[in-house]
Amino acid sequence: MSKARFQRVTLKLSGEALQGAQGYGIDPPVLDTIAGELKAVVELGVETAVVIGGGNIFRGVKASAKGMDRATADYMGMMATVMNAIALQDGLERIGVYTRVLSAIEIKEVAESYIRRRATRHLEKGRVVIFAAGTGNPYFTTDTAAALRAMEVGSQVLLKATKVDGVYDKDPLEHADAVRFDRVEYLDVLSRGLHVMDATAISLCKENNLPIVVFDMLATGNIERVVCGERLGTLVAPKHYEWPQEQPPGRS
Repeated sequence: MSKARFQRVTLKLSGEALQGAQGYGIDPPVLDTIAGELKAVVELGVETAVVIGGGNIFRGVKASAKGMDRATADYMGMMATVMNAIALQDGLERIGVYTRVLSAIEIKEVAESYIRRRATRHLEKGRVVIFAAGTGNPYFTTDTAAALRAMEVGSQVLLKATKVDGVYDKDPLEHADAVRFDRVEYLDVLSRGLHVMDATAISLCKENNLPIVVFDMLATGNIERVVCGERLGTLVAPKHYEWPQEQPPGRS
């Protein structure tokens, strides 16, 4: 019996997570590390979907702030996510993990077009599904895409991988006295302007009672720990939500 506490999860991975210390593009050793982390989760029998950003290559919001048309900039950002998705697919398949990239923008030479039933079937067959091109629409972030796809495929939890170990009342990288929340409700995130995901993504999760776990992606094994029931980082969920119990040591 698997020690995983969740059957199906969606991981939101930022494009910046792939760039490592080089500050731009894709760092192959970092990519390989992330692929290895995902393989460990798949080997537990967890059906795993990934929504990946493109900020390591191109960020639409920044480009539009400098004068580029917002819709054009966002479409360019979507294409950057496709590049990251293909790179992650390559990293996973090199270590024996079957993977499919589903793009919200048709680009059939390199990725399948997104169809919900197709995505669900791939997950049921044990393939990692990487969702690329966000929602396929400008003005929506990949955070919103992650919330949307997680609900469409029936994920039990949305995992938000970040560079810090949870949600704080202020930026912990700039304020030494920042306080981390172990648990917070959706309305508190919105009313206090906490940096978890954008407001649309939080609202979608709230309306559908989809829990979010914000955790440190840089610590080895954290994804596996979360899916096995260990409480890491910050849980964003309704007051009544009960976290699945961690598997007791020595049992499987």
